Amino acid sequence: MRILRSGILVGLIAATAFAKPDIAKPVKLALPGGDGGIGFDDLLYSSSLHRVLAPAGRTGKLDLIDPKTQKVDSIAGFSTDSEKFGGGHGEGTTSADSGGGLIFASDRSRGEVVVVDPKTLKIVGKTKLAGGPDYVRWVEPVKEVWVTEPNKKQIEIFALDKTSLAHKATIDVPGGPESLVVDGARGRAYTHTWDDASVSIDIAKHKEVARWKNGCKGSRGIALDDKRGWLFVGCDEGKATVLDVAHDGKQLGSADTGKGVDIIAYNPALSHLYVPGGDSATLTILGVGAGGKLSVLGSVATAADGHCVAADELGHAYVCDPKQGALLVVTDPYESTR
Repeated sequence: MRILRSGILVGLIAATAFAKPDIAKPVKLALPGGDGGIGFDDLLYSSSLHRVLAPAGRTGKLDLIDPKTQKVDSIAGFSTDSEKFGGGHGEGTTSADSGGGLIFASDRSRGEVVVVDPKTLKIVGKTKLAGGPDYVRWVEPVKEVWVTEPNKKQIEIFALDKTSLAHKATIDVPGGPESLVVDGARGRAYTHTWDDASVSIDIAKHKEVARWKNGCKGSRGIALDDKRGWLFVGCDEGKATVLDVAHDGKQLGSADTGKGVDIIAYNPALSHLYVPGGDSATLTILGVGAGGKLSVLGSVATAADGHCVAADELGHAYVCDPKQGALLVVTDPYESTR
């Protein structure tokens, strides 16, 4: 009997030692003017500014969040079309990126790309777009700003001159473009079609060079481990996949998540992928292991239509809560899977 009890005790100790920690309930971070709701879309962490960039839709503000203090600085001057959130994310600023000492952001209502000085928190330039903007990204190797325009099935490219942007070129992306990430080390940018393919673009030549099946029925979110050459794809149906960009987009891993996936984010230090499901109102944290294998570390309840996320360098994930006009801050409790 003593032996049995001792064995049970050893088993309980072992189980406790290997049990995964729980994810704490997300902490609500209210954004200025967000009481009526915010039509969020793109969220991004800027490693150069050490700030989360949160384009806050109809509030007319681009919010910058300090991950250490959670302090919010707002940049005003974007479109404010309505007093309350009416669903979707077609108003005001919905995407932003930083580079060259500046911030570049969309204004969907006005059909513009806007230049911001992050030191003064002031808008210093505006340029009209050829089509409705979705993603805005700074392309460091060529010092350009790229804006995806799904209604035109193209990416519009701008050259930067001090604080002014001038139209330079367009890239046709049949079936897309959805999402955009830059791979400066390989001179490539990646986007998706709206169904089952990811597209590789030569940055210098402004030309599509490859198109790979990505394992999705509906391609949505995108992220990149640039050191290992792994492209992450978020699938609307509730899944994430990993492609090897150095080997013709070979699929390395796949894992199921909550449904309604859109924006995804990656923490390269932890090798964790954050996949929110807008339909399931969950955030799934995936570990990215050897060879690109994906494993589910855990999930936590978030908010209805919480379809966008950004990840900072301190182990936080920021999930959008459109109806509350806030971000839900999730602290990642898991060890690195690198």
